[in-house]
Amino acid sequence: MIKELSTHAWSEWLSAFPEAHILQTASWGALKADFGWQPHFLAGETCGALVLLRKLPLGFNIAYIPKGPVGTNWSSILPALDDLCEQNRVVFLRIEPDAWEGTLPENRDDWVEFTPILADPIQPHRTIVISLEGNEDEWLMRMKQKTRYNIRLAQKSGLRVEESQDLGAFEKLMQVTGERDGFGVHSPAYYSRAYDLFLPPKQCVLLMAFYEEKPLAGVMIFKQGSRAWFLFGGSSNEERNRMPAYLVQWEAMRWASRSGCLEYDLWGAPDYDYDYLEANFQTRSDGLWGVYRFKRGFGGELKRSAGARDRVYNQSLYRVYQWYMKRKKSTM
Repeated sequence: MIKELSTHAWSEWLSAFPEAHILQTASWGALKADFGWQPHFLAGETCGALVLLRKLPLGFNIAYIPKGPVGTNWSSILPALDDLCEQNRVVFLRIEPDAWEGTLPENRDDWVEFTPILADPIQPHRTIVISLEGNEDEWLMRMKQKTRYNIRLAQKSGLRVEESQDLGAFEKLMQVTGERDGFGVHSPAYYSRAYDLFLPPKQCVLLMAFYEEKPLAGVMIFKQGSRAWFLFGGSSNEERNRMPAYLVQWEAMRWASRSGCLEYDLWGAPDYDYDYLEANFQTRSDGLWGVYRFKRGFGGELKRSAGARDRVYNQSLYRVYQWYMKRKKSTM
């Protein structure tokens, strides 16, 4: 039987699934609750999900399951999801599973039944995942030569990397990076809240690279089970020749490994296949191309998620939503 659980009860239930994604944790639900979403935790014996609801005009909502459901027999949770969505006048529910492209058809026959309409994922469709298997010398050997060089240069350039609680400095680095690379950043309160929620259970670290007491680069890393994710990071426009962004990522890999992680997800790359990316990364700088140029050197594997699908409860309003999103994309 599927029940709606309290935040505490969800954390206890999720402890039986240590490899669940960080976006399915109670802490993630609490973070999103402070920024416009309403979390609900549904669970049975073998399957559960954090479901996020967000208000639309006229009393309607949209719903979203980020990197879930968790567990097996996904279709068992479907009646409870339908009840939740119908009670809250949900236009559609977007499900984005924690799975790689090509894995669900063989392993999860209930995926098609569960979510019939293909949709754009909310999280990055492609990413680069670094294996932390082996020792640090083996990590370096899997990297591009230029990245190895930049890490070693940074180690000799007078930089120091340490765990920090200076969220103000980190937020300024995020703003600088967003302006320089042309992508949106969260509010300072968002980063502070994420840090406050995930630090006590030791699922988060803020690493900062300094030169002569000046913060030059910072990353906020999150972990769950054997995985770590680079969700937020920024760097200054100053002293870039010292390669602080390379050194802070290297130390993030080391922190993840010490924390028991076997892989480190760099979280986001342009949604093209490997050959196209490699043929164009030197000439493209729009979107995620700039970060791909940086991330590709760390020796990870380019992966694509299984994507997302929508379960629609109000066809008319869903068509309006699709039209609006298509129009919004065309004007960006």
